[in-house]
Amino acid sequence: MNKGISMQFFRYTLIAAGVLALAACNKSNDQAAGQPADAGELVVKIGSANPLTGPFAHWGRDSDNGVKLAAEEANAEGLTLDGKKARFEVVSEDDQADPKVATQVAQRFVDAGVAGVIGHLTSGASIPASRLYSDAGIPMVAASVTSPKFTQQGYSNTFRIIANDTQQGEALAKFALSTLKAKKIAVIDDRTTYGQGLADDFARSVEAAGGKVVKREYTTNSSTDFMAILTSIKGEQPDLVFYGGMDAQAGPMVKQMAKVGLKAAFMGADGINTAEFIKLAGKDGENAYASSAGAPKAQMPGFASFNDKFKAKFNAEIQAYAPYTYDATRVLIDSMKRAGSADPKQYLPELAKTKLEGVTGPIEFNPGGDIKNGTVALYQLKAGKWETVGAPTGKTDASAAK
Repeated sequence: MNKGISMQFFRYTLIAAGVLALAACNKSNDQAAGQPADAGELVVKIGSANPLTGPFAHWGRDSDNGVKLAAEEANAEGLTLDGKKARFEVVSEDDQADPKVATQVAQRFVDAGVAGVIGHLTSGASIPASRLYSDAGIPMVAASVTSPKFTQQGYSNTFRIIANDTQQGEALAKFALSTLKAKKIAVIDDRTTYGQGLADDFARSVEAAGGKVVKREYTTNSSTDFMAILTSIKGEQPDLVFYGGMDAQAGPMVKQMAKVGLKAAFMGADGINTAEFIKLAGKDGENAYASSAGAPKAQMPGFASFNDKFKAKFNAEIQAYAPYTYDATRVLIDSMKRAGSADPKQYLPELAKTKLEGVTGPIEFNPGGDIKNGTVALYQLKAGKWETVGAPTGKTDASAAK
């Protein structure tokens, strides 16, 4: 074949391939929520946004698996929405627990036409992403976002099924002062929306109750060396060190507390109440205290059954929020079921009226999108296991805390 003709043929082939690829992409996007995959099926896409790589990946995979299990069970029901048999498809995205990446993920979900979003895992990622979902009219149900700011933005499509950090801070401060009898308290946070907000709420509650914060220090959510901070804190001889942040930093932090000879109780919130903290902290984590923005697993009405299903499906232990993402997905799908539609405009009003008995407990929202009767539980690490201490506390309304 003539070289010129051959090259021209090659260029035409590339162009044709590109056109076919573009058409395939467009077809894929058309098969979003509300668009039939074939004559008899409606594909309903649910976005699941979590850090699937990096130091918080164990949390993210756990949460993502909860969404997948709920969707799988819904598919087995054979629901009919918008006059067609519905099939729920989970679209999982890695937001890396990074606010900038989270907004990119949110835009991809909007472009893909997802019917709703479960996530994001962290407050720092969820708050900027929520604006894009609000602008697009896509309902967002958060299962682990505890920053009060999340539901204070005035968005009608934003909900959470867990208590907030104001409640956690108050419960932890009361326990530190009343039960542990701590007089002098040092506070550290990781400068994230979650960590700093939680530490602020804790410190404010300590001071309001007559306690004394003798030192306030800061780190980042990627640091591993805390020796300088802890040495500075040691000079104040605190009774307790509180950390607002996640297990990836808390584990090394307690080890380094032992190295510098800082003999103080260690306390965090739901960010350290994990199996990963136990692994990272080792023996130095013994007797640490933590909270959870929800009931203890043993007191969740559906946990035993859910735990069995989760282990059978994923061959993994539950880290933290899988029961909540499972319930959040059920809330989303139940709202569609009651509306008879996967169109957000149709099922959003039903979502706001949710009354569902979940694995984690009863789920009902106040007008601001917060769960009613939010619960906070307290734990101590004993012999390598988190054990509840005292009775869980709660308020009538998660958003009532100021």
